[in-house]
Amino acid sequence: MPLFKKNEASINICMPSAEILPGYVDTSVLRKHFPRQFEDCCRSLSLNKNEPDLSNELQLDLKVQNLLRKWQEAKSTPFQICYTKGILQNCHKIGEGLYGEVFLHKNGSGGTSVAKIIPFEGSQIVNGEKQKKFEDILSEAIIATQLSNLRYNKNNNTDLFIEVQNLRYVHGCYPEELMELWKLYEETRGSENDFPGIFTDEQQYIILETSYGGCDLESFLFDDASQAISMFIQVSCAIAVAEAELLFEHRDLHWGNILLTRVPKQEEIIFILNGQEIRVKSCGVKATIIDFTFSRITVNQLNICNDLGKDRDIFNGSGDYQFEIYRLMQKKNGNEWFHFDPYSNILWLSYVLDKTLSSVRYTNSCTKLHKKSMAKLRELNLDILAYDSTREFVLYLFDNNKIL
Repeated sequence: MPLFKKNEASINICMPSAEILPGYVDTSVLRKHFPRQFEDCCRSLSLNKNEPDLSNELQLDLKVQNLLRKWQEAKSTPFQICYTKGILQNCHKIGEGLYGEVFLHKNGSGGTSVAKIIPFEGSQIVNGEKQKKFEDILSEAIIATQLSNLRYNKNNNTDLFIEVQNLRYVHGCYPEELMELWKLYEETRGSENDFPGIFTDEQQYIILETSYGGCDLESFLFDDASQAISMFIQVSCAIAVAEAELLFEHRDLHWGNILLTRVPKQEEIIFILNGQEIRVKSCGVKATIIDFTFSRITVNQLNICNDLGKDRDIFNGSGDYQFEIYRLMQKKNGNEWFHFDPYSNILWLSYVLDKTLSSVRYTNSCTKLHKKSMAKLRELNLDILAYDSTREFVLYLFDNNKIL
C-alpha cells in the first residue's frame, strides 16, 4: 500500500500501523480500524515536496513506531482496569489545561509519573471546546516522543524536554477516585475546567504518561535572578538543540510550560549542539520544557504539527504578552504553520525574559548578585529579538564565552 498520496500542493502522509516491516511503516491496519481518523491524518500531516521523486516507504525512528502501535489497537482498555484503585491511592491532581487534566501518581516501578488525560473523539463539549480529534493528539504524541529521545542523541543532545514514559488508550467514565481528587483541587486551588463526571461509558481518552518535571515557572520562587538567568540559558540551549535536530518550534512556551526543580548549585547542565558540548551552571535550578500541543518538528522530511490557523480563538486573546506572541507568530509566518520558522522560538524567549523581569518572584531581591543578574536579564531582553533563531543566539553566547 502506498505511503504517500499526492495532490497539487503537497504530499500527504498516511500514518503508520502495527504491521511494520523492519525500519519502515505501512498503513493498512490504521485504515482498517480508524478509517475516518486515517483520512483526517492524511489532510492534517503534510510533507513538503522538496524532492521530485519520493519513495513509497519512509524510514521513521523505531521508538516512534513502537509508540504509535498503541494507537492502532482495535480495542481500548477500560479506564478502571488501566488505573486500579491501588494506583490511584497514591495520586493527586497537579494541574489542568484546556484539553485535559493532569495527575501525579506512583507508577508500577515505584517511581513518580505524571498522567495527562485527554478526552478525544467524543461529542460532549468539554471546557467550552470540541474534543480533540485523533490526528491532533497523534501529532502531540509523536513530537513529545521525538523531543524526549533527544536525551539519547549523540550529535544534538538534551534531557530538558519532559521524558515520555508511556501512552495509554482507554475508555469509560472517569474513576471515582480521580473525580474526588478533581473536587479537592477545585476546592483548594480553583478550576476553570468542567467536572469530569460529565463523561459517559463510551468516552475515549489518550493518557500521556511522563516523568515529573517540578513546579511551573509561574509558581516557582527563585533565590535570586542568577537562577532566572540559568533557567533562561538552559531553556535556550534545549530549544537550540531541538532546532538543529528536528527543526523544532514550541509555539506555546508560556510560563506554565517551563517546570523547575532544585538541584545542587555546583551541578552543570550539559548540552550537545551540532557535536559541540555546552555546559551551563545550574545555580541551583534545572528546567524542563513541557506541552507540545502547538509545536512542530520535521522527522525524515515529514513536517508534523497541528494547523493553528484553523483555530482563530488562539489569536483573539488579550491581557498578557502571551497572546500578543500568538499574533506575532501568525504575522511572521503568514498563517502558514507547516513550514519551519525558528523566529517563533525567539519570540517566546522574549516572553520568558519579560516574565523574569516583571512577574516571577525572588527571595533575595536586595543583594548585589540579584541586581547584577537583573541588569543582565534586561540586556538579554534588549538583544534577543535581533536573532533569527535560538540556535544562532546560543552559538553567539557560546562563541563569546557568555554561557554560564
